[in-house]
Amino acid sequence: MSPELVNWLAFLALLLGVIAFVLEAIVFPGFGVSGIVGIILVGWGVLLLAVDVTQATAALVLALVATIVILVLGLRMMSRYNMWYKLTLQNKQNSKEGYVAPTPGLSLFTEKEGIALTPLRPSGSAEIEGHRLDVVTEGEFIHTGMRVKVIKVEGSRVVVKEIAVVE
Repeated sequence: MSPELVNWLAFLALLLGVIAFVLEAIVFPGFGVSGIVGIILVGWGVLLLAVDVTQATAALVLALVATIVILVLGLRMMSRYNMWYKLTLQNKQNSKEGYVAPTPGLSLFTEKEGIALTPLRPSGSAEIEGHRLDVVTEGEFIHTGMRVKVIKVEGSRVVVKEIAVVE
């Protein structure tokens, strides 16, 4: 293989490695396939550019050690100057403030009847067997006080329909 071709191949490997890192950071967040491919391509590009394999391996190990040291020092500085709190969400959702987690086991309400507590257009609240639930209709409007029946439950979504009152 000619030296010019090796240089271009190394440049292409480094460029594709950087593109893989950018894809990992923006398009596919997490440590996945594109991150691993980026690491492999950048390492291969450095090995192709090196005069000696030992020299390239030493440079990669030195870069890894420097990265770990910088990461540890950065985390210490962030905790010392409370910079971590500027990057993370500190609010908590408490029941005292009105937050109510979705009720597990909503499927128990399937085929049960209740009363619309608010106008359902198409979402609102209904009382089903003594429990106040957030419900939705399939698009129709249901007035407050009308009798409703749960027709299906999809996760935390409770779907109701109006039932005719027989007098």
